[in-house]
Amino acid sequence: MISSLLNSRQAEYADMAPLNQLTPPVERAEINRKDLFLRACRGEALNRVPVWMMRQAGRYLPEYRAIRATHSFLEVCKTPDLAAEVSLQPFRILGVDAIIVFSDILIPAEAMGMHLELNDAGPNLPSPIRSAADVANLRIFDPEMETKFLPEAIRRIVKNVGADVPVLGFAAAPWTLACYMVEGKTKEGFSTVKSFLYHEPETFRLLLNKIAQATIPYLRAQIDAGASAVQLFDTWCGELNLEDYENFALPAVQQVVSDIAGKVPVIYYTKASNHLMAAVARSGATVLSVDWRVDLAALRKTLGPKIALQGNVDPAVLLGPTGKIRGATQSALSALNGIGHILNLGHGISKQTPVENARLFIETGQQTVVGSAGKVNQPTSATYSR
Repeated sequence: MISSLLNSRQAEYADMAPLNQLTPPVERAEINRKDLFLRACRGEALNRVPVWMMRQAGRYLPEYRAIRATHSFLEVCKTPDLAAEVSLQPFRILGVDAIIVFSDILIPAEAMGMHLELNDAGPNLPSPIRSAADVANLRIFDPEMETKFLPEAIRRIVKNVGADVPVLGFAAAPWTLACYMVEGKTKEGFSTVKSFLYHEPETFRLLLNKIAQATIPYLRAQIDAGASAVQLFDTWCGELNLEDYENFALPAVQQVVSDIAGKVPVIYYTKASNHLMAAVARSGATVLSVDWRVDLAALRKTLGPKIALQGNVDPAVLLGPTGKIRGATQSALSALNGIGHILNLGHGISKQTPVENARLFIETGQQTVVGSAGKVNQPTSATYSR
């Protein structure tokens, strides 16, 4: 396996927000990251929350770019040693609290029978779904056959880090995957998708149902391989109005979640979905992951403590000065005061992000003590080894 070890360095902290404190890194004992993560998923009150980043394995890391210099994106996804190595890089370099397996949300589309092209210019499905016959031709695949590289990568990651670090699997939510399968690529507004939905609603429901049927065993295979939790990415659900979300996207998500939720926590990420949050909360997901447009404190007040929340620092903040990064991180933490909270970005990390800024975000999150009643707590004696 390719190795990419990088010595981490401690950032200097000063002038922190008054609601929080930083734990002295030199005096802390190791903790179980998986236990911390699962407790947050259960909605428990913690004085330190787990933190990771969407797209944490990727182009902002020189070590990732070195691998991509000699291997295509799909080759990395489909080679377990490479996928495992790339997945592990943020854990080694930044000390994140969870490792999400490196893959792509369009992998199931290819396994269902569509030709897939993935490169730095973006995804392309040159023969998109446009008819009932196209939907009928899609197949429900065996993930341990057609996508066996993904659970194998998870097994290798788990073997590498042991039982105390959570490894996350993932898939696209049915609506978001359907957007790519019908449009063929990312397109503002997804006009072709919406035209299909409005002109042939029953056919579109069949498409969403078929994607859900394929996604369930795909996620099960990841869980069986050792994933501690799985995340559904519904990046494009915000393109829908509430009525269409409730009539089309939500039932397909509920179908997937209802099968998986009893096995491991399910995190449901939605983007630009403020107008949908009451419906999103009915997905059945254990954790709702929200973008930076959402007020975490207001959402918790609306939904109550039964659903954990993930997020939601604006990824653009990590392009800013250190004081801005610290302040935004602590603001997100103080919004929920450690109750059922997984600290994350509101979307994937930008490829332009300096590595030291990503590290500052992670370490600020890990070293900040929060209180369930908004009080200043004394520093704990826990540390987080790399």
